[in-house]
Amino acid sequence: MSAVFARASPWRRLRPVFSGFDLPLLLAMLLLAAIGMTTMYSAGFDHGTRFVDHGRNMLLALGVLFVVAQVPPQKLQRLAVPLYVVGVVLLVVTALPGIGITKKGATRWLNLGLVIQPSEILKIAAPLMLAWWFQKREGVLRVADFVIAAVLVLLPVALVAKQPDLGTALLILFGGMYVMFFAGLSWRLVLPLLLLAAAAVVALIVAEPTICQPDIQWPILRDYQKHRICTLLDPSQDPLGKGFHIIQGMIAIGSGGLGGKGFMSGTQTHLEFIPERTTDFIFAAFCEEFGMAGVALLFFGFLFLIFRGLLIAAEAPTVFARLLAAAVTMSLFTYAFVNMGMVSGILPVVGVPLPFISYGGTAMVSLGLAIGILMSVARSRRLMQS
Repeated sequence: MSAVFARASPWRRLRPVFSGFDLPLLLAMLLLAAIGMTTMYSAGFDHGTRFVDHGRNMLLALGVLFVVAQVPPQKLQRLAVPLYVVGVVLLVVTALPGIGITKKGATRWLNLGLVIQPSEILKIAAPLMLAWWFQKREGVLRVADFVIAAVLVLLPVALVAKQPDLGTALLILFGGMYVMFFAGLSWRLVLPLLLLAAAAVVALIVAEPTICQPDIQWPILRDYQKHRICTLLDPSQDPLGKGFHIIQGMIAIGSGGLGGKGFMSGTQTHLEFIPERTTDFIFAAFCEEFGMAGVALLFFGFLFLIFRGLLIAAEAPTVFARLLAAAVTMSLFTYAFVNMGMVSGILPVVGVPLPFISYGGTAMVSLGLAIGILMSVARSRRLMQS
């Protein structure tokens, strides 16, 4: 007795691999990626191989996204501790004399055959670790559990701040704080911190003429960090030095008007008045060429991505998946808000890339990992329902 088995088509064999992917999330990512490639071509076509490298980085991030999306949240949970430990160890190794790569006075990179920035790993590893921790403590949460979670976050934050890289340190801190908040951290603890931060901002603005004098030393912060804050408060004090970035960024944004100057027609960008036009300040180049209409499209892309991420988190099947998806989504919001804020002159310049738009290999891979995690959570819920 014989049986005839029909050979399955390639699509039928591949279909299980793609099943459960969240189409709205994918469309939001593709919209932002298209904007990023368009902007990078204009801002970086005469900047070596930036455009080609940016496309390569996006393909690499897409590959990471695809692989991570295949991993169920339960397996991601098992990776939490090893990834966190590896990230912290790499930060320590980077800080050792003669091992880490120093650029512009900061030791942030490590050569492992491929130059990486270990702090980028902790942007994902820290929330992953805290989501694992609170999953283990589900139903028996105590104040001590939040204290231990705070220590787990502050360890990499301190190591990154020492490099120094205050911007990335703050992003890791925010990522951890988001997990703690969604895990049930009381508003009675959060609200006083927010009020204290608001009071500190008001005090800085009022005391700026006094505390920004050259002979005044600020505790904890380094001199360059003091200069960044003072420049934010009054960039006109040093228009050709510390205030140059902010002033030129605001000029480029303002000159774009409603419809922009047109693709590849930005004078501030192509006459090289905008510093770091392919990395930290690419938002200024985008605003100059595409104006408020382009900014509205960019905002829509980010808001849709964030809304979709929060919806995925709300429907997540486990505490771990919910906390991780919510923290990853809010971290993406933080990156976009901080970058746009610093380029617009409402936040200090801290070197935070704009997701999908700014050039950066390690940052792009981390972004692919983040979206892959959201896709994994969405996929696990859909596969459970099918």
